Amino acid sequence: MRHLITLDDLSNFEIEQIFRLAAGMQSQLETWAGICRSKLLATLFYEPSTRTRLSFESAMERLNGGTLGFADPSSTSVTKGETLADTARMVTNYADIIVVRHSWAGSARVMATYANIPVINGGDGSHTHPTQALTDLYTIIRRKSQVEGLTVGICGDLRYGRAAHSFALAVARFGGKLVHIAPNGLQMPPWILTRLAQIHGQKPIEVENVTEVIKTLDVIYVNRLQEERLPPTVDAKTVRGSYLLNAAVMKNAKPDAMIMHPLPRVNELAYELDDDPRAAYFEQSANAVPVRMALISSLMGLEQLILTQPPKRDIGETSHQCENSNCVTNHETYVAPERETFNGDTEVHACAYCGNLVIPN
Repeated sequence: MRHLITLDDLSNFEIEQIFRLAAGMQSQLETWAGICRSKLLATLFYEPSTRTRLSFESAMERLNGGTLGFADPSSTSVTKGETLADTARMVTNYADIIVVRHSWAGSARVMATYANIPVINGGDGSHTHPTQALTDLYTIIRRKSQVEGLTVGICGDLRYGRAAHSFALAVARFGGKLVHIAPNGLQMPPWILTRLAQIHGQKPIEVENVTEVIKTLDVIYVNRLQEERLPPTVDAKTVRGSYLLNAAVMKNAKPDAMIMHPLPRVNELAYELDDDPRAAYFEQSANAVPVRMALISSLMGLEQLILTQPPKRDIGETSHQCENSNCVTNHETYVAPERETFNGDTEVHACAYCGNLVIPN
């Protein structure tokens, strides 16, 4: 049984197969319309969502499957103290596949540990959002044919934006050149930068203003300010509006550049760009449906893809409690801390749940 908790759970070859399947489903929906008949997708959304939840539900319905779940955790047994482990065990009895979104980093990994059906991470805190990254890559490939060799600028709140984290790692895996554009204090977190350097051998260019690099970018990926995740030490009013992509800025961009955004947007992406042929964000949102259709079908074993062994992760026990207060290991007391080790120029240790860098014991 396979899960998708981070993109590390899929090889590049598997991702490419999912994209080919998604393209087929997008062009000839009727061919696959009945593949999930009598199957149920459980959508467990402990955090607000519009695009992710609705696109997953749309994907399952278009495959003639059904959905059940919740978008308001206050109306569920979580208010009575039910753990993620018990929720996973319970939902296993009612559905065939789960997608979960939660505010705790590593929560989806806990669900996958205790569920007897495939689990998809729909976003876990400020950690990762792997299905968004798949959608993003698919959108680039549909327009540009490949990611390799493209200069990709990721702009906005990179510290707390989980979509930015998954996207950066995905672009590096497929050979794109990264440029990180963020206001002071919202730069990409060390755990992402370390993985980019150690695993992918890439040290992104880092600047504070998109105008410094706009002429060089093939893809401009904008992220909103994650105000709901900002710590008290960061003044939202100070950084809000400090970055804005508009028509004046885009005058200096390449004629065939792509403008992307995982949405929702607030004040970082001007509405005047909606009619710009370089705008790809609504196309990006639409592409989420066939990508998630292909992913659901693949994880449930309903499509005969050539699945390879998932990349091995070097994970072991540790006596160190994770220092990330938002890590699931600091909230679900039965979850024992684990350490992941990966090697590049040096050996690096990180929390296996949230990615936070740790000192080995």
